Amino acid sequence: MNYFLHILVHYFWEILPAVAVGFLLSGIIQEFIPANLVEKHLGGKGIKPIFYTTLVGTLLPICCWGALPVAISMHKKGARLGPIMAFLVATPATSVSALLVTWRLLGLKFTVFIFFAVILMGVVMGLIGNLFNIQPKEIVKTICNECSKEKKCLIHHKGTAQHIKSILRYAFVDMVKEIGPELLLGLVFAAVVAAFVPIGEWIRHNLASWKAYAFSLIFGLVTYVCSTATVPLADAFIKQGLGMGAGMVFLLVGPITSYGTILVLRKEFGGKILLFYLLGISLLSLTLGYTFSLIP
Repeated sequence: MNYFLHILVHYFWEILPAVAVGFLLSGIIQEFIPANLVEKHLGGKGIKPIFYTTLVGTLLPICCWGALPVAISMHKKGARLGPIMAFLVATPATSVSALLVTWRLLGLKFTVFIFFAVILMGVVMGLIGNLFNIQPKEIVKTICNECSKEKKCLIHHKGTAQHIKSILRYAFVDMVKEIGPELLLGLVFAAVVAAFVPIGEWIRHNLASWKAYAFSLIFGLVTYVCSTATVPLADAFIKQGLGMGAGMVFLLVGPITSYGTILVLRKEFGGKILLFYLLGISLLSLTLGYTFSLIP
């Protein structure tokens, strides 16, 4: 039990900065980005909104936990499911620090491949998401109290202190109520898996061929590991005998999925969308991992 609590506390402090950044970004989005702007650029059916969110996601330095409040905020602003799914894939799967660590530990080939693989996964998952007509539970439109019109500017009537107060209230009160319980429960699940599921010798002596891919996929799905932290873990697995392709599968799946992501997606979009999300990520990661194994 002490070890479990140690792991839980470690996870909490590890993700706290990313979650805080994600909540703060969600507050900024709510306060300053008009709903009509989101609807215009992220509410369309074409590939352009998906590509936009994929590129933005690869640049933002937040993990899947931090990406969740931002994604929910964009959805409530009018973004379609496709761009949201692309964002949830691309944002946590890579970062500047993760790419640098990958280059250092696993080499240039791993680094280049995973960068373009993440973009491809984001676009494909976005296209899958656009097949479903999921409307936001509520479209948040900012109304100017004085002119009673939807905000198309940056609320000229508000002072700086009022802006800050609104951002903080939405970020650390409204969003905490919205998805906070799911994030906390996800942390508990992740700590249980990390504390009570032994890997060690079993990995080195029992994984070969398709079993290695199955292990990497399942382990990546049931554990939360941020994009930077997956790299040394994948490196250790590979040095213990795990195949290069299977290692790539883990690098792709591990950062994208977490219990928090699963629970929040289930709550916001329903079980059907969650099933397609997990199936799409699984099939794409296995395909890309096997493709990587064929590269000399």
